[in-house]
Amino acid sequence: MAYNQVNINTALPGPAQSRILIVYTGGTFGMVRNKDGALMPFDFSRILEHLPTLKNLYLDLTVISFADPIDSSNIQPPHWQMIGQIIFEHYHQHDGFVVLHGTDTMSFTASALSFMLQGLTKPVILTGAQLPISEPRSDARENLITSLEIAAAKKSGKPLVPEVCVFFDYELLRGNRSKKVESRHFDAFESSNYPALAKAGVAIDYNFPAIHVPRAGRAFKLRSNFNDQVAVLKLFPGINEAAVSAVLATQGLQALVIETFGSGNAPALGWLKKLLTTVINRGVLVLNITQCGGGRVEQGKYETSLWLKEIGVTSGADMTVEAAITKLMILLGEQGLEKTKQLIGKPLAGELTA
Repeated sequence: MAYNQVNINTALPGPAQSRILIVYTGGTFGMVRNKDGALMPFDFSRILEHLPTLKNLYLDLTVISFADPIDSSNIQPPHWQMIGQIIFEHYHQHDGFVVLHGTDTMSFTASALSFMLQGLTKPVILTGAQLPISEPRSDARENLITSLEIAAAKKSGKPLVPEVCVFFDYELLRGNRSKKVESRHFDAFESSNYPALAKAGVAIDYNFPAIHVPRAGRAFKLRSNFNDQVAVLKLFPGINEAAVSAVLATQGLQALVIETFGSGNAPALGWLKKLLTTVINRGVLVLNITQCGGGRVEQGKYETSLWLKEIGVTSGADMTVEAAITKLMILLGEQGLEKTKQLIGKPLAGELTA
């Protein structure tokens, strides 16, 4: 995939305080209206015209834009690979990274990057907007300015937030704990099972106990092999055997996420137990994730989840569906099925509470 690159030093003629890489993938954020009123991709070489306050941050910016910006609903693993590769190649030349991304699949991308960027010690902040940057009431300007400030923030020479995050509507969330919950208002994301890492008001208040502390001496590596032989089965009252059978009959299926009720409960249907038992015996990893935004899977708490535990379904604890799917894909691609079964229930990037 091709991309365009521009360099903008907002500190000139003085020295820059930090070097930040912006990766623009597409989405609502980077759209402006032409003279006919139609939306078209934003020219980032003119970013200071839209955001003159960037000069107050004293940053040396590198902006890399996808040559063909994409709607985030079209995001696929090759796009995650491209974003990860760009960050990897520019890692040592920059102090932090901001990824501009459409909101629909932002939590999937943030989760994927958290598993891809092993040994990360610098901020990777994903942000976007509900309104294009050219609109008078756009949230794009505030989201970008604050994301850049967080990406550049240091204390005693070390980044304040050395992990993959989502910043949106004044809150900084751990990326693999985030979920999009709103399409009409600016508070588009929430993190029900993990506290915000920071809140931006008159000042940016960091929640330091919640922020990941990198392990000393760990080498920075990129994991980018994805295996997409993963499916999702969402349970609902009245679900029928034919529909479930069709999902489980997917050719090459290696892992199945079942979205259950409450704390991991499923209807005690004989045919459902038989079908799941058959695929588990076939070697498929079946992972239990609750449909609830908050809370966690506790297999065995109720009789309607005890049978899942007994047949070999794995608890997904308090992982989001977005984290579970991307974690499965990267583990299957990098480690293989048997190793994935060992690692899926263990926290790799703060995505679950053990």
